[in-house]
Amino acid sequence: METKRFQKNDGGFICAHCGRDVPPLKTTSRDHCPYCLWSIHIDINPGDRACGCLGQLEPMTAYPDSKKGYVIVYRCQKCGEVRKCRAALKGNEPDDLNLIIELTSEQFPYQGHK
Repeated sequence: METKRFQKNDGGFICAHCGRDVPPLKTTSRDHCPYCLWSIHIDINPGDRACGCLGQLEPMTAYPDSKKGYVIVYRCQKCGEVRKCRAALKGNEPDDLNLIIELTSEQFPYQGHK
């Protein structure tokens, strides 16, 4: 039996990096802070909350994607895993577009855009 690659899980949370209260996104699963863009290494597949690492995911770079808007590339400060996530540009409390654009100038070696 195949496991679903996406599970809607859109609860609010307190950001472990900046301490701000992050409301649910309402349109999809929120998995990173819209104010500082940091996240927690909590998912194996989006929304499943099945990863036991719980390290902080630092936003390293971002790139534009014609279908997804912007994609943010993260590296876990605890285990070193590299993860990617689509930026939330719509909904209540969208991601800080200025921070995303700033990240696009960062150089970070990762395994391509796909």
